[in-house]
Amino acid sequence: MRIIIALDIIGGKCVRLSRGDFSTTKVYSEDPVEVARRVEDHGIRYIHLVDLDGARNKSITNLGVLERIASSTSLLIDFGGGIRSSRDLKNAFDSGASQVNCGSISVTNMPLVLEWLKEWGDEKIILGADSVNRKVATEGWTEKTGSDIISFITEYRKKGIKYAVCTDIDKDGMMQGPSTDLYREILTIPGLNLIASGGISSVGDLEKLSSIGCEGAIVGKALYEGVLDLKDIARLC
Repeated sequence: MRIIIALDIIGGKCVRLSRGDFSTTKVYSEDPVEVARRVEDHGIRYIHLVDLDGARNKSITNLGVLERIASSTSLLIDFGGGIRSSRDLKNAFDSGASQVNCGSISVTNMPLVLEWLKEWGDEKIILGADSVNRKVATEGWTEKTGSDIISFITEYRKKGIKYAVCTDIDKDGMMQGPSTDLYREILTIPGLNLIASGGISSVGDLEKLSSIGCEGAIVGKALYEGVLDLKDIARLC
């Protein structure tokens, strides 16, 4: 299982939220590039870079952070937040993203996302499928839809999506364990590479997610709060 380090960006700074609530924003570093270099120095290869300003404003805002990390490290970066057009997508790839996470746009404009999937391939496009009470959430998790998360992911998988990141928003930033039961259910979808996100707080959580078949797991707040450290994660990697 790949272990992926989350870097959430507001105003060019590395932050974390709790349950997607912007009022809980806590700054952990003024320099995301420094954080990314520390990740790389420990032999970890993957980061999940989220432009939270872009997600909230519906327009990529922190593309410069992606460019600086990509030019300063050899990390494989999946990027999301504010992707709304083919130009946005191309800008993200041109700026150094290895994969792009399509969240809100996957709900509001499936035909466009499927067009991107055809153009860029299933290794480049990730479905962002985040939920509250099993319902898909969008716009930086500020808006809830009536779409069932399992049905939503299943439909995209049938149309060729290979990777999906799923966060149970109630778990995100709470360090109380991931939504293992939900992930087990999602993993019944044939051929899906599931990346779990939210609530991870221990090596045991990571081992459990690996044992049920997750392709990847995103670690965020537990790392920044010192509950997990990069050495722990590097040993697993």
